[in-house]
Amino acid sequence: MNNKLITSGSLRNRLVLTLIGGGAILALLLFFAVRNYATQIAQQGQDNILRASITSILDAASIRDGVAEIDIPYASFSMLSTPSDDRVFYAIFHDNKFLSGYPNLSSGVVKDDLKTTFTSTNFQGQMVRAVTATRTLVGVDGRTLIRVTLAQTQDALSGTLDQISRNAALLGGGFFILATLLSFWATSATIGQLMRLTNSVARRGPQDLRAFEKPVPTEMLPLVKSLNSLMGRLDHSLSQSEDFIAEAAHRIRTPLATVRSYAEATLQRVDTIENRQAMRSMIRAIDESSRAASQLLDHAMITFRADHLERQDVDLVELVRDLVVRLTPIAEMKDLTFDLKHDNTVMCKGDPVLIQNAVRNLIDNALKYAPSESVVAIRIIARPKVQIVINDSGKGFLAEEIDLLTTRFKRGQNAEGTIGSGLGLTIARDVAVAHGGNLLLSNRIEGGACVTLSL
Repeated sequence: MNNKLITSGSLRNRLVLTLIGGGAILALLLFFAVRNYATQIAQQGQDNILRASITSILDAASIRDGVAEIDIPYASFSMLSTPSDDRVFYAIFHDNKFLSGYPNLSSGVVKDDLKTTFTSTNFQGQMVRAVTATRTLVGVDGRTLIRVTLAQTQDALSGTLDQISRNAALLGGGFFILATLLSFWATSATIGQLMRLTNSVARRGPQDLRAFEKPVPTEMLPLVKSLNSLMGRLDHSLSQSEDFIAEAAHRIRTPLATVRSYAEATLQRVDTIENRQAMRSMIRAIDESSRAASQLLDHAMITFRADHLERQDVDLVELVRDLVVRLTPIAEMKDLTFDLKHDNTVMCKGDPVLIQNAVRNLIDNALKYAPSESVVAIRIIARPKVQIVINDSGKGFLAEEIDLLTTRFKRGQNAEGTIGSGLGLTIARDVAVAHGGNLLLSNRIEGGACVTLSL
């Protein structure tokens, strides 16, 4: 089955790039907003100074003996001094006739008395900020209009704006860096919820189909609901499978047992050697089918239970002693005896059904391969770790096969002629692994097999 999934990129990277892109746009907007606002404030400050200066000049205008006089105050120009020594230009007009200053200095048109007009223009190759204002003087001979234009270069203002731009750039850069860090943090915090859900699913075994009940973000609620719905359907399907296995075990074992009984009864009534041999072959085939079906069903049951152990306190001494009692009639049919030795109390946490199934398969194997009038020795050890050791005096394991015998349906060459399915050791190994242990196969020095089940 092809488990390769097609991806469409990283959700984390998309979210990070989106947040960083948004942060970059906000940083640019912040830079231009701060710069434009600072420019307006700085320009307003220069305009206020120009307004104050031109106002002081107009306030000094007067009419004496019918002649307009303007005595320019020193403070009018001193207030325009800057660290960059900006140049100052002025032009004074009396009834639109040039009186003093720079005649080429352009002036705005001001209609209202004492109202000022600000313009930015180029004068003598430099950008200047100019202000124009008028004042009407009333004398004996009538009304007289005084118009003054005052201009100042903007070197200091440009320097100030450059410094403000640098500071605004630093502020925007700092904001962008902070936004980037917050983007990674926000992404990790957001994706972390999804990763925790993923890990929760990954840690579950096939039998753990409980619904997710932990709080999740609202956006993940549809996903969790879908998962819970899937879990419910899987749980129902597995329950049906377990019921089917139990029913199949009953329906397969019972007819095989009945057929074997009829075959044994028929064998007693058959006289010819050929027919008796045929009936024995039939009984042997029935036994092999019955054992294979039984162990297949046992293996399926163990596969279901091993991923979700129902652990409880298990008295291994009592469990093995009960198995020995039940298997003694089979041992006596082969002239075999059991030698059970154990510590006073050997307890472990585990599934008693699985452990009993594993030990029964190991003892059954020992009974099959042990020679007549021999002993099957069983040792139950509590320390340093819980172990059940089963020894027989049979042929043992071939060295080149010993690492493969726990594979499903793998039987050694020594097993030829003996009824079996190749699942007994596999079942025992799966049970041991489910309980955090292992199954060790070895040969005894004096001859025979030694199987150690560790839990």
